[in-house]
Amino acid sequence: MPRLCSLFLSLAALSAASASASPDGGELQDFESPYPRQAHALTSQGQALSMAYLDVRPEGPGNGRTAVLLHGKNFCAETWEDTIAALVGAGWRVVAPDQVGFCGSSKPRGYQFSFAQLAANTHGLLQALGVERPVLIGHSMGGMLATRYALQYPDAVARLVLVNPIGLEDWQAEGVPYATVDQLMEGERRTTAESIRAYQRKFYYDGRWDPRYDRWVEMLAGLYAGPDGELVAWNQAQTSEMVFTQPVVHEFPKLRVPTLLMIGGKDRTAPGAHRAPPQIAARLGDYPALGRRTVQAIPDAELVEFPALGHSPQVEAPEQFHAALLPRLAR
Repeated sequence: MPRLCSLFLSLAALSAASASASPDGGELQDFESPYPRQAHALTSQGQALSMAYLDVRPEGPGNGRTAVLLHGKNFCAETWEDTIAALVGAGWRVVAPDQVGFCGSSKPRGYQFSFAQLAANTHGLLQALGVERPVLIGHSMGGMLATRYALQYPDAVARLVLVNPIGLEDWQAEGVPYATVDQLMEGERRTTAESIRAYQRKFYYDGRWDPRYDRWVEMLAGLYAGPDGELVAWNQAQTSEMVFTQPVVHEFPKLRVPTLLMIGGKDRTAPGAHRAPPQIAARLGDYPALGRRTVQAIPDAELVEFPALGHSPQVEAPEQFHAALLPRLAR
């Protein structure tokens, strides 16, 4: 397959841009995971690929139930560390995959990314693991994926939990201009630990920062800084285009599974808003309003609000988050 030289950033330039990060392999080979990482082999779009996943089980018989945790675009399975511990401690089996193109999974050079394809990949993994009708918990982009999964496989989901999902609004329909994958790649090539930290501080944590978050920043930055950095950046550009062009918001009324919506009210995430005119950008990412609108759109939904928290309540305030989550899952 010819190299997409005109599209990919050279390895040397990308490594220099991310010099502040410790380089990891393109599948997080050098990142210390809190739980054993396993691999699921699959063939997709004519390619032999691998999905990394965590499969953590309680000591003893547990409660017989499984939770599947779906990461966001700027997150990995490992970012669920505290939630995995809380769920396993309450008797749950927990499966947390990395999607193709992300974190510990394969980075294909040519791949048609879609939420439907990622849902199919995840469904295949769960079938291989013998997991039937799990509770599906999706955060950020994982919330869009969890929604697509529940629409695609409605009989295979017991309950849906959406944690500050992106996609509660259709940015293109709201007036945000489209960006090609090539244009998005230009932004990806400028990614550093500092740029990741600045973005998350502004949009995820309402201008605040805790040193605890640095580990997750370095995890992402290490992917860009490593020897497979050009593929990491390219897949990230492709999936940014996927997020923008494949909205799920219009299909919320079709959901047929009980849904728990958990919203940190300080979140202002709105992919592509920087491309929009100021008057449009200003109204995007209003999570308190989006959460209340979404709970009305989903037929069987409950809203839990965390007014003082941001995009990642499970990372920012795990005890508060799990105190709200676990009793509701036990119902």
